[in-house]
Amino acid sequence: MKENRFEDQIFEGKEFHLNPLPFGDYSGCEFRVCKFSGATLSGYTFTDCSFYDCDLSLVKLEKTALKDVRFNRCKLLGVHFESCADFLFSVSFSDCLMDLTCFYRKDMRKTRFHSCSMKEADFTETDLTEADFDNCRLTGAQFNHSILEQADFRTATGFAIDPSRNRIKKARFSLSGLPGLVSHHGIMIS
Repeated sequence: MKENRFEDQIFEGKEFHLNPLPFGDYSGCEFRVCKFSGATLSGYTFTDCSFYDCDLSLVKLEKTALKDVRFNRCKLLGVHFESCADFLFSVSFSDCLMDLTCFYRKDMRKTRFHSCSMKEADFTETDLTEADFDNCRLTGAQFNHSILEQADFRTATGFAIDPSRNRIKKARFSLSGLPGLVSHHGIMIS
């Protein structure tokens, strides 16, 4: 199959869950108010692309390349980012609904999450060195054998992180986040 190449294009108001996005390589493209829910984007390449106000819930990303991709005000419920290609994987999220997403074993060093809901998200064995969880809701999120060194959780809420099961050297937490670090020991902070 010949791969299509799309550069610096804007896709607006498209319903890709009904009419699939043409397979190919997208570079410098913007997707605005598009619906991808349940669509298959497996094998696609997105480089320096932005998604604004899009619904990508349950989208399939098997071996999809996401290289410097930004998601803004998007709905990403149940997305399995661990299926994405690892080479040059780089994403950022702002004001996104990301409950039940999975980042199992992804290299997400320096990833920025801003004002996102990530309830029940799975960060098991994920490298989140220097990641920023600015104003994020992490209720029920799983952090098991994760690398959280120098990560910033100062304005995050709802997290429960076991320091004995994760690497947290130089991670930043606020005093109000202390219960999330000791709750697994049955310690009550008031």
